[in-house]
Amino acid sequence: MRTLTVDLGERSYPIYIGAGLLARADLFKAHLAGRQVAIVTNETVAPLYLKQLEASLSGCELTAIVLPDGEAFKTWETLQLIFNGLLQARHDRRTTVIALGGGVIGDMAGFAAACYQRGVDFIQVPTTLLSQVDSSVGGKTGINHPLGKNMVGAFYQPQAVIIDTTVLATLPARELSAGLAEVIKYGLICDEDFLAWLEQHIDALRALDGQALIEAIERSCAAKARVVGADERESGLRAILNLGHTFGHAIETHMGYGVWLHGEAVGAGTAMALEMSTRLGWISSDERDRALRLLIKAGLPVVPPAEMTPEHFLEHMAVDKKVLDGRLRLVLLRRMGDATVTDEFPREVLDATLSADYSALVAQLDQ
Repeated sequence: MRTLTVDLGERSYPIYIGAGLLARADLFKAHLAGRQVAIVTNETVAPLYLKQLEASLSGCELTAIVLPDGEAFKTWETLQLIFNGLLQARHDRRTTVIALGGGVIGDMAGFAAACYQRGVDFIQVPTTLLSQVDSSVGGKTGINHPLGKNMVGAFYQPQAVIIDTTVLATLPARELSAGLAEVIKYGLICDEDFLAWLEQHIDALRALDGQALIEAIERSCAAKARVVGADERESGLRAILNLGHTFGHAIETHMGYGVWLHGEAVGAGTAMALEMSTRLGWISSDERDRALRLLIKAGLPVVPPAEMTPEHFLEHMAVDKKVLDGRLRLVLLRRMGDATVTDEFPREVLDATLSADYSALVAQLDQ
């Protein structure tokens, strides 16, 4: 097992990474405030791992809250199901909410924990690669709104993040690739050495090689922990973690939540951020193409939906959380391994990026 720490003073917490951690009762019980525990999971994960987690929590007063699966259910209505379960079982302020699932479950369970009786403890047990390397770490919780993704929520840190890498064995290949979008992001924004490592090990990661997965997850979590420790509430530096996300969230919102997986939308959004960084003269076309090849090798789309026009993107991007004082801010690359958040770009460069022929860009990669 490998252990990292998210350093936030009195709100600091550990990230445990290793195989078979669901069976480690000691890890869970060390972070419980009282005897009451509510496990929030979904219809896909529950049949696979709920009993195993319940066994590790023997002796606790357990409530299982099983939600429908999918981004389309990341709503107020589904959030109420969590509150219903907590209230019907009479959970008090010493209860601990455990999020057993992917990013949707983690975001909703964390938001419920932040709100229930004005705040109870929670633990993240992420079961997808995307949630293991990104959404479970850093305390962002929330739900979607029809007009924008993750627009309603709270910053609320967990007591611990417990990452069992063996659960990835049941993860569909499409979901695994979606998680790799966030892994590749860390190499692009702050760790070019990691980017080179990913180029060498991407096939091993897609083949679920245990050691490669632990290495990739640890390096990803370490990168995020550094950024979150420096900027917990995204007042500046933390926004670099959103490389490709402004374009990607527009895709998710326009296409309908869940039609494109979050990581798939981030893959295409990252391609657009790379293209814009190239058009600004910050990275070369060869560097852009290097990153595109890695995204493609990871099984990710790098071409935005054909049915989305530049006007569609602009409409959805106008309600992005990084918009300040009416100005759109984007995460772009000044160099490989060096991201920046900026609103200083010519409008014509943004327009050209939104109008670019990404299919042609991909076709020339093979030449």
